[in-house]
Amino acid sequence: MEVAVFSAKPYDREYLSQVHAARYSHTNMDNSHAQQSQLPRTELVFHDFPLSVETVPLAVGATAVCVFVNDTLNVPVLKALHQEGVRAILLRCAGYNNVDLEEAERLGFFVANVPSYSPEAVAEFAIALIQTLNRKTHRAYNRVREGNFNLDGLLGRTLHGKTVGIIGTGKIGISLARILQGFGCKLIAYDPYPADAFKPYGEYASLDELLPQSDFVSLHCPLTDQTKHIINEKTLAKMKKDAMLVNTSRGGLINTKAVIDALKSHQLGGLALDVYEGESALFYQDHSGGIIQDDEIMRLTTFHNVILCGHQAFFTEEALTEIADSTLKNLEDFIRGVPCKNSLVAEGHLTARRDSVPVRI
Repeated sequence: MEVAVFSAKPYDREYLSQVHAARYSHTNMDNSHAQQSQLPRTELVFHDFPLSVETVPLAVGATAVCVFVNDTLNVPVLKALHQEGVRAILLRCAGYNNVDLEEAERLGFFVANVPSYSPEAVAEFAIALIQTLNRKTHRAYNRVREGNFNLDGLLGRTLHGKTVGIIGTGKIGISLARILQGFGCKLIAYDPYPADAFKPYGEYASLDELLPQSDFVSLHCPLTDQTKHIINEKTLAKMKKDAMLVNTSRGGLINTKAVIDALKSHQLGGLALDVYEGESALFYQDHSGGIIQDDEIMRLTTFHNVILCGHQAFFTEEALTEIADSTLKNLEDFIRGVPCKNSLVAEGHLTARRDSVPVRI
């Protein structure tokens, strides 16, 4: 059985290949490995290109495709994949807003994601962004390299005692709360599905209550119709003046034009983004030799109080191992025809996991 892996970077090849080899090793087998050895031999075929209508022919002969956040799985792509004999879509990520699940259901695809992997990795990166933005270590680094040891313009705020608003209390939001409690922060959270696990760290509030109280706001919710542009002109106006905003979740949670205006008017004190709503045309590729046509992201780079990263919060050895392991476990569930705990669409039906409570990231 062939699996076509799209948007494959060197680290995808390394970790998927390592975990694949380990799972199908015939040495020192226990019973579970013995069962795995009875599965059809699977071959991972890696493609550097993202999945799109134009690259569907690369999946010819494959039974499954393995995709990432910026691969396109809209109606035309799904129809083309189905025509080529593909029957399973393996998302090596948590988000699935790039997949037309209704069309996948209609065509009878198996679709599964990796809903949780090393939440501490993303939470720790959010902390790194908060402190870099707050203490201006990125600016200090560049100054010292030029022999400038002047402290003017590098004044920050002590995190201890500050109020942090966490929007979304899934596993990552809880991990962030656990870390911030150690800093001595007061924590407020907004989530339409409150989690008992957050209660030891802080209190829930409405979004309208959270925004004006928070010195820092960190986004950790999935991208849905309800959360798209949850940060917009109106919500930015409700934030405490000079507060800082961090997004390590999904780019579409923020209206980029609105945050640019808030930065220009000094309503927003700082912005740190690891995700961007127009990232699919930019991220995971080297554009240093060309002209970037996205005027909004280029405008963001001109602000001294903005930090932009390329969707790397998940990027740790531990997370990549977990992603590869869960992705291949989803594949095995598909092959065996057994229920898959990570399925979004199985046997032509949207699963209860997707329909009841939105998947947290």
